[in-house]
Amino acid sequence: MQIRAASKDELPLLCALERAAGAPFAAIGMPEIAEDEPPTPDELAHFLDAGTALVALAAPDGPVVGYLLAEPVDGALHIEQVSVHPDRARRGIGRALIEHLAAGTDAPALTLTTFADVPWNAPYYARLGFRPLADQELTPGLREIRRREAEHGLDRWPRLCMRRELDGRPHA
Repeated sequence: MQIRAASKDELPLLCALERAAGAPFAAIGMPEIAEDEPPTPDELAHFLDAGTALVALAAPDGPVVGYLLAEPVDGALHIEQVSVHPDRARRGIGRALIEHLAAGTDAPALTLTTFADVPWNAPYYARLGFRPLADQELTPGLREIRRREAEHGLDRWPRLCMRRELDGRPHA
């Protein structure tokens, strides 16, 4: 596997990968998530400008099998999206993307928002060293992200913010 910065030409691939990665949500009673349209390549382009769009390739010059998007939010690096093609799930690709991001940033922490009860969401991130944040720990930027998520209808299912302090060591 190879992890590197995404290119502009790969943005349409990320959209297709996101559709495929969303499909398993239908099987757990969340068809709205499975059917939600991913952001367009134009909407994803700002992650390229920030240098926080990563892709995982099955092999050097192989197909894109996963990606991660992040952006600075209140001093931390906020993971906006991690997606792995379902045909490649459970092979450490998401973990590798997160560890690559963690190793390449000077930010003191990574944050994300996620579904509390989806096995490949909050429980997975907890295994990677993220901890749930209490409401009083939310920064203004995280509160704004949660507000936008609620407007988009994501609060129909329990959601939470999580944070992982970066101490320079990968998490097992």
